[in-house]
Amino acid sequence: MKAISAALLFISASILAISAAEAQGTTGTPGAPDATTSIDGRQLPPPDPQFGGVIRDEALQSKPWWAPRIVPPQGAPNVLLIITDDAGFGVPSTFGGVIPTPAMDRVANAGLRYNRMFSTALCSPTRAALITGRNHHSAGFGVVSEQSTGFPGYNSIIAKDKVTIGRILKDNGYATSWFGKDHNTPSFAASQSGPFDQWPTGMGFE
Repeated sequence: MKAISAALLFISASILAISAAEAQGTTGTPGAPDATTSIDGRQLPPPDPQFGGVIRDEALQSKPWWAPRIVPPQGAPNVLLIITDDAGFGVPSTFGGVIPTPAMDRVANAGLRYNRMFSTALCSPTRAALITGRNHHSAGFGVVSEQSTGFPGYNSIIAKDKVTIGRILKDNGYATSWFGKDHNTPSFAASQSGPFDQWPTGMGFE
């Protein structure tokens, strides 16, 4: 999991560096519902700001105030994580594979190529490791979600202290999403009645 952890740490460090270097402060009228601000990202979720309005005995003498909505700092990068099941270096043309992947080739040719991937050989555990930057057992996925047991490391539950990259980005004001296969929701929670904390939306992916 070293490569996965390094990639997530790099992404997180980049977000923090941009936040600290290019913090745009508050935009709009302070206290107005449409005001926005960026944060340094060192504490997530950020503490609630101090109320900036005025409260008096009469409403007409009082002044309302809304906390600014958190947004990414100006110039913040887009972040895209891709996982392809049952695929290795023999698949994409980016690393000499047989399937043409021109978009990935362009990305690779424009920057770094991360080619030291430690796979868990199973989809649910690999995905859990990718989105948390942790060993798959630490993230509760020693096996695929359907085979989960009630034992630590194998319960298919990503604990709150194993925060996902989606939650980190969301708390920094990013709009997040999850497309495609999930397979990280425990079978006992994969119904219309939930609970939904282990669904992508519960892990920071809108």
